[in-house]
Amino acid sequence: MAITDKLLTTKDAAEYLGVSKAFLERDRWAGARVQFIKVGGRAVRYRLSDLEQYIERQIRHSTSEVA
Repeated sequence: MAITDKLLTTKDAAEYLGVSKAFLERDRWAGARVQFIKVGGRAVRYRLSDLEQYIERQIRHSTSEVA
């Protein structure tokens, strides 16, 4: 596993992105803009590489740009 594929908990992923755990929990419920992995039956993990891709998709050049 490459270092960019390190698996992070929801708490760690939220800290990395600068958002709340609740943001990521709502995101999973609403359709997962931030990709995640289910490990076993219940554990949710995030790959660092997926978090970095999410950040790249958020780049805008104007506040009027539509996501």
